[in-house]
Amino acid sequence: MPTEVKIALVDDHRLFRSGMVSLIGNLSGYKILFEAANGEELTRKLSPKFKPDIILLDINMPVMDGVNTAQWLQKTYPEINIIILSMFEDAEKVLTMVRLGVKGYLLKDAEPQEFEQALKKVSQGELYYPEFVMRHLVHNFNKNAEAVKLNSREIEFLKLVGTELTYKEIADQMCISARTVDGYRDQLFEKLQIKSRVGLVLYAIKNNYIQL
Repeated sequence: MPTEVKIALVDDHRLFRSGMVSLIGNLSGYKILFEAANGEELTRKLSPKFKPDIILLDINMPVMDGVNTAQWLQKTYPEINIIILSMFEDAEKVLTMVRLGVKGYLLKDAEPQEFEQALKKVSQGELYYPEFVMRHLVHNFNKNAEAVKLNSREIEFLKLVGTELTYKEIADQMCISARTVDGYRDQLFEKLQIKSRVGLVLYAIKNNYIQL
């Protein structure tokens, strides 16, 4: 008999989890290994001998959200496949999660048939990105087709953004005012079409300004 695909469900809404457990229970070849209300609870339940094949992960959760959870999983359990189940379709969140290596991305109002197809593809080692995800990826590729030119101070700031320093501490490190640091940040937000510090860090990693 083929081994069942083990699934962990990480979402802070108990009613949604209950519905997903019921849905998965009606699918052949899958079983729920455990549930968690946030990423921190997930980290406590996971172990090398007790881990799922696929994690269904929400993005917007208290305590430890989906982005931080995906980052932790990428470092700690990179063999576990992640499928995002979220209400968010905006480009920043989609691109952030794709850069973190998620294997699938679905909106919570997707049809059950689409969800089953995503499970099947990801469990077979494939990716499942619906049309809106591919649209964001293509747009992002076209937008970044030409290399953005950064000056030496912008690069220095970008490298420091990838540390645990606060913006005030970055200003002290660069021997400039906090207002000037804000200027560098806003300038890079506009130049790179990025809206958050996480986005700046991801850009820096992608373009080898920060080495992991």
